[in-house]
Amino acid sequence: MSMEFKRAGFLTKLVVLALLIYMATSLLELRGKIQTVRDQRDGLVQQVTDQELENHQLREAIANSDDPEMLEQVARDRGYVEQGETLFIDVAN
Repeated sequence: MSMEFKRAGFLTKLVVLALLIYMATSLLELRGKIQTVRDQRDGLVQQVTDQELENHQLREAIANSDDPEMLEQVARDRGYVEQGETLFIDVAN
């Protein structure tokens, strides 16, 4: 008992070709979407890293809020001077 195979007809070949083209275009479209999502993920990872650094700096500032040197630096950043000091303002800039 031998099985004989029928050759695929023209319509069958055309349907298979159409499916292959559809699958190829879908694959390319998905690759583009994957790249877009990866770029978004990388941006979000960078935002998380930046926020963690800022949180760490704020925790240190809170922990050192009673430190006299830290208080003096904050006061100087706001333009305060100690008694007897003279403040010079550069008007050229």
